[in-house]
This record gives sequence, structure tokens and C-alpha cells, in this order.
Amino acid sequence: MRVQVLLYDGFDELDGIGPYEVFDYAGEYTDGAVEVSYVTLDDRETVTASHGTEVGVDGTLVDPEAVAGGEAGGRTAEVPDLLVVPGGGWTARDEEASAWAEARKGDIPTALATLHEAGVRIASVCTGSMLLAEGGVTDGRRAVTHASAVEELRESGAEVVDARVVDDGDLLTAGGVTSGLDLALYVVETAFDRELADRIATVIEYERRYEVA
Repeated sequence: MRVQVLLYDGFDELDGIGPYEVFDYAGEYTDGAVEVSYVTLDDRETVTASHGTEVGVDGTLVDPEAVAGGEAGGRTAEVPDLLVVPGGGWTARDEEASAWAEARKGDIPTALATLHEAGVRIASVCTGSMLLAEGGVTDGRRAVTHASAVEELRESGAEVVDARVVDDGDLLTAGGVTSGLDLALYVVETAFDRELADRIATVIEYERRYEVA
């Protein structure tokens, strides 16, 4: 299982790094059956998160248009099985570096919509779902986001569900910040088994919350 975490300036650290660590442990405990990496839309070496953490980037997101047109050759090494989208800075309306800024630019929402339409499963954490909403991915779909943006998500056309993690098939969404850990552990459990997910939760000393709808 190839997992990519899509980073941008102003993403919330825990939104992206929390799930990354869960998937990294999953890869370690399954002899490499899970591969996780940080990607960006444009080629760059680092990204600065919302609290100032500088994070190194492993590569760039596969060209959405190539995937949509079948030019990527199906499930190649560049196409993720799961793309995780963190949130960050949405309610602060940070116009320089945040999910809000990326929504206004439009490039990430467009890429997410194209990849999702081409068959890539997407998961969002916190207000990462608002980037999906901006691209129309959550229209008419069951979803959740950070409590501060729930009404905006509902107004965008999503069917808001009161749950920590919402599984709507090819679309997974999680509520605020730490719920990204629950989302990642849920993905590990459904892809492998509960024993593996619980083992990872024990290692990171996290008490799982089974609020998946």
C-alpha cells in the first residue's frame, strides 16, 4: 500500500506527521507492505508547517492529468493508493500559508478533484476536507472536518456526519487534528488487521477512539 501525504506551506504539523508516523510503523511491522512519503504539488525540498516546523519533502505528486488520461500506466510507482490531505490555518484565514490560502489559489483543489475522479482514494484530516470541498470532491458525500469549519463544509454541499472519522468508500475524512491518528489506525486495521493497528497505537501510546461512521 502506497500512502502519500500532501504538504503545503501552513499545513498543521500533527495533521500530516501523525498519520505519517502510523503508516511508517505499519510499513516497519509488515516488512515494507506499506510505503509512506511526503509529497508536494510543485517540486521543492522543504515545506514550512503552521507552527514553524520545516519538513523535508520526498517528491512531487503525480501529474493528475496524466493519471486521468491513463498516461501514468495505472497503479505505477508514482500513483498513491491513498493520498492524505492535512488541514491548517483555515479559520484564521491566513492568506500567505494555510489551507485557506491553497483553496484560494485553487491548484491543490483542482489536483485533488482530478485524482479522485481518476480513482485515487483520498483521506483528509481536519480542514484538509475544505480543500476537497473547494474541488467539489465532498459534494453530496458523507464527510466531517474540524468543528470550527463544520458549517462551511455543510454549506459547500457535503453531508456532514457527527463522527471522529467518516468512511465513505473512496473518500475518508477525519475531524480535528488528533483524529488523523484514528483515521490512519483505521486504515491500517481495515487493510491488515486490528492486531497490527493496536500494536501501533500501543507503541505511540495513543488510546484509540472507535468513532468511525
